[in-house]
Amino acid sequence: MHSMATRLALTATFTLALASLATALPHGDDDSMDMGHMDMDMNAGHNASQPTATAGSVAADGPMSYFAYSKHSSALIAHVALMVLGWCFVLPVAVMLSIARSWLAIPSQFAFLAFNAFGVLLGVVYNSQTPDLYPNNAHHKIGWIATCVVGAQVVLSLLFAFAGRGKSTALSYDHAKFFPVATDDHDNEHTYLNGSHERRWSGDSGQGTESNGSVRGPYSPSCESPAEYDGFEKPEEVPTHASAPRGWIHNTGVGRFLSKRVPGLMPSRVLRILNVVYNIVDRIILPFGFVAIATGAVTYGGIMRGREIFNGLAHFIKGGIFFWYGVLTLGRYVGCWADLGWAWNKKPPASVVGGWKSKVPSGEATESFVIFLYGASNVFLEHLASAGGAWSATDLEHVSITILFFGGGMAGMLFESTRIRDWLNSTILQSPAHHSDEVWQRPETQDVSLNPMPALVIMLLGMMMGSHHQTSMTSTMVHKQWGNMLVGFALARGLTYVLLFLRPPTSYLPARPPTEIVAAFCLISGGLIFMLSTRNVIEAMEYYEVDAMFTFTVGLGLSAFIMAYEILTIAIKAWAVKRAQRARPNLRFE
Repeated sequence: MHSMATRLALTATFTLALASLATALPHGDDDSMDMGHMDMDMNAGHNASQPTATAGSVAADGPMSYFAYSKHSSALIAHVALMVLGWCFVLPVAVMLSIARSWLAIPSQFAFLAFNAFGVLLGVVYNSQTPDLYPNNAHHKIGWIATCVVGAQVVLSLLFAFAGRGKSTALSYDHAKFFPVATDDHDNEHTYLNGSHERRWSGDSGQGTESNGSVRGPYSPSCESPAEYDGFEKPEEVPTHASAPRGWIHNTGVGRFLSKRVPGLMPSRVLRILNVVYNIVDRIILPFGFVAIATGAVTYGGIMRGREIFNGLAHFIKGGIFFWYGVLTLGRYVGCWADLGWAWNKKPPASVVGGWKSKVPSGEATESFVIFLYGASNVFLEHLASAGGAWSATDLEHVSITILFFGGGMAGMLFESTRIRDWLNSTILQSPAHHSDEVWQRPETQDVSLNPMPALVIMLLGMMMGSHHQTSMTSTMVHKQWGNMLVGFALARGLTYVLLFLRPPTSYLPARPPTEIVAAFCLISGGLIFMLSTRNVIEAMEYYEVDAMFTFTVGLGLSAFIMAYEILTIAIKAWAVKRAQRARPNLRFE
């Protein structure tokens, strides 16, 4: 419970921070962002005749970039390859196994540390053999911070494996609490009245406790962490010494040593606090790695220098938000957050998922809130880059867009208000005091979030930015590409609402409308192409005579692969949860 609440609060805070930062970075190619007169004296010592990846206009006398620097390139390529393998392939699997509380989490985390350590070593060797071609770049700082954070998380994993997570159940099975949990598709109240309920260990998530490992519960969240319990798996049977942990690492010499030293080293309150920190890192480390890789690409290409940082960050932040929006959309399709009713399913009641989860707003209400928050912050900051100067037509265009976000997000939140719906229902027609006729019952469509406002706002944004004035034909075409992808998302989401209106969901399990696959693909690819539409990248494409279809094909190809790998990692997490459930004791009382 604390883990999910922390994640929701952190997500809202992180989104607000990104939105607020992006507000000061207006999008577009207006003259106020021109780099033609920027002073480049700080890089004069590294000027070279080789072309750089920044732009054709500065290729002859601009600063050298790592992209154009040919010496010791093999070490740099190996560094990039190891970091991509570690952060994009190994770490997502490690995160899923960690959320699943699988004993495979620690081996996978050590595998990631090995990739990352060798990558960092190659980066240090390369930097020692080459001049600093991008002074004071953000990639080095972010990379070291990310490495330290992941390293600290692995240390916490080892600590929890031997000392537990500060839960009361970590002491002994004799002290374990039992409570009734419904295991059929009926309401818990009905189960209690009949007296036919099962009792499970209070650390159990209520899934997969049948003897054959099948799930009989009304819902089975595929992306939610199972209930917290000490260690990575519960013992096969009640042990004689309850404090004895199990797992592959405990059978090693180091494991036996730690088993004697670590338990009791820290009080339960400290372990619970560290567990909250651990869960937060689990949820943010992948976006953090995304930032590290993006800044690495910027440093490698030598782009976003001087005032170009405004245009570059605007594209990278906003494109990154749409990219992760698409990743979350695909997760919703698969079944993540089904316990919150976000997986296009019937929202489970409090008797099934608990009181606080039943009160979480719908997915559309959350999307509307983020859009509202973005617009509210942008309204006051769109002119920040030209503070003190005259307002241009471009500034007014951007403010108009933020007002669209502000008003559209507010309208979306009002549409999702159940209290407003009840008020309107009670005032349209006065129903009889005692009635059982179906014509006076609330229609099923009112229980489904059919709210097109988030999709409408994003569609209008795609249409406006796709036709935004640009300085070249290549830039216009690239902007049109990601604008069309955002429009495609909105159309796909609209079809999802049509399907749900025609047949409202009746199950707690995810409905998985196929249109959401298209919606996720459009968001992921649109976000990637958005990031590639920054001015420096466009200028580099024009200098090297690369046509606009390059960004489109690369973005679409990466999007398809990312979606496939996301499904695979979520499936690995589900497999790990299922495997852990089969390994736990079947403590039930008829």
